[in-house]
Amino acid sequence: MGSAGMERLGGLRVLVAGVGGVGSWCAEAFARSGVGHITLLDDDRVAVSNINRQLPATTATVGRPKVEGMASRLREINPEIDCRPLMERYTPETADRFDLDSYDYVIDAIDSLQCKAALILNATASRATLFSSMGAARKLHPSQIATAPFLKVTGCPLARALRTYFRRNGLMPSRPFLCVYSPERLPHREEPAEAAVNGTFMHTTAIFGLTLASLVVEAEYSR
Repeated sequence: MGSAGMERLGGLRVLVAGVGGVGSWCAEAFARSGVGHITLLDDDRVAVSNINRQLPATTATVGRPKVEGMASRLREINPEIDCRPLMERYTPETADRFDLDSYDYVIDAIDSLQCKAALILNATASRATLFSSMGAARKLHPSQIATAPFLKVTGCPLARALRTYFRRNGLMPSRPFLCVYSPERLPHREEPAEAAVNGTFMHTTAIFGLTLASLVVEAEYSR
């Protein structure tokens, strides 16, 4: 990056929306890469079921707000970092509380379809550059994780559902944006109804998150 590049990273203002299996690893990569200003947005608390894949989740942090645990960790990595934890949820109803124009980059690591759609629409209408995570559930092989413009993402049920949602509501993002996704389709396995969940492993969600962070670093490197 050189000294000028590292200075640019230090001056960046980044919003990470969702600090679960994908967003938590993305935020850590930002802190370790020298990004100076990070806002963490998530209204959830650590649950036992998060321990297999989410960075702030351990047996000692169950019940603690994810953004608080994540902010503490980032400050331990870089005591000079400007890290703002917001225990809030980005929804169509709360969107007006967030000034997306104040950020250089917005990272979408939200799971909820409507909330994700709202962030995509508003971020692409702002001055910020948006990078978005598509679905990591039921993805196993890291070699298949890739990036593509939203309209060209294939093999991802979440991306397909988002495009359907936008069409049905007569909405479209204001400009193109890159997504991290995997086209992998695993064979169906019969499970008891109470055990049927869309699970995933840490190596998948972490690579999604690290890839999102790399897109920001690469964008600044190419300036």
